[in-house]
Amino acid sequence: MKDLAELTKITKPDTNVDLNMKKEYNRKTQPSIKNNSVLKSWWAKYGTGYLYLAPFLILFIIFIIIPVFAAIGLSFTNYNMLQAPKWLGINNYRLLIMDDDIFLLSLKITMIFAAITGPIGYIMSFIAAWVINQLKFKNAFALAFYAPSLTSGIAMSVVWLYFFSSDRYGLINYLLLNLGLIVKPILWTLDAKTILPIITVISIWMSMGTGFLVFLAGLQNVPRELYEAGCIDGIRTKFQELFYITLPMLKPQMLFGAINTTVGALGVFDISVSVAGMPSPNYAGHTIVAHLYDYAFIRFQMGYASTIAVILFAITFILGRIFMKVFSSKDM
Repeated sequence: MKDLAELTKITKPDTNVDLNMKKEYNRKTQPSIKNNSVLKSWWAKYGTGYLYLAPFLILFIIFIIIPVFAAIGLSFTNYNMLQAPKWLGINNYRLLIMDDDIFLLSLKITMIFAAITGPIGYIMSFIAAWVINQLKFKNAFALAFYAPSLTSGIAMSVVWLYFFSSDRYGLINYLLLNLGLIVKPILWTLDAKTILPIITVISIWMSMGTGFLVFLAGLQNVPRELYEAGCIDGIRTKFQELFYITLPMLKPQMLFGAINTTVGALGVFDISVSVAGMPSPNYAGHTIVAHLYDYAFIRFQMGYASTIAVILFAITFILGRIFMKVFSSKDM
């Protein structure tokens, strides 16, 4: 009997050991199960959206993010596309800011150009959209107003050069000569004093299309109920509607228009080259992008050109952040 009891004791499984092993197994496997469930729930909620977004993100990273960081890296080197880049540190930035007089002149010209074309084009685009939105055949007027922006800057410059041709057959010179206001043709595209104003006029006329279309779309999406409620609250004139209802509702479109106008003004190149040539007389129409093009694709000094590109990127980024601060709202 005693032997049977001892045998039973030996063969009986140790329940405490089994319980501890089970707890240890659950402790190890539970985090992985929990992580899998979290991953599945996240994928069920956001996976489809990220799949649709993936093509844009991939192209954005390849053609925007990587080139930006590559340009920042090359800006510290001497690179001529034939030899390996040679590290120079901040020497390119020192030369650009301290010794490159042409760059400082192009920076001045670009800032003056942006300060004129940006606000004027921005305000005129909004006024045109606001007026056309109240007309009966607004779609036809919108198409006519937006059409010039569909044409390239070079093609439009050719059209405008007919007006500002420097000989007596140019339209403006012809009219002024026939009216007796001048005795000899004005050298519109050859005189350093008139080159920048001509580029400014052409750029303003061409830059209004995109901003106009954005403002027009925003105006058409303002709920009519707001204007009816404003009328009940005492708003009587169109200008009161504009300042108290329309402008506060158009902050996203105003932000986009401001950034788009700034980028376009700082990136002007094709119009200035088509009108004044490369380089322009006395560098009167030499912009930052023209200076970049000169070093990148004429002299093939990619390191120095990357330095110019980084400076232009920094200026655009800072102005963009300022506009986001000005036009941002709690609802955005």
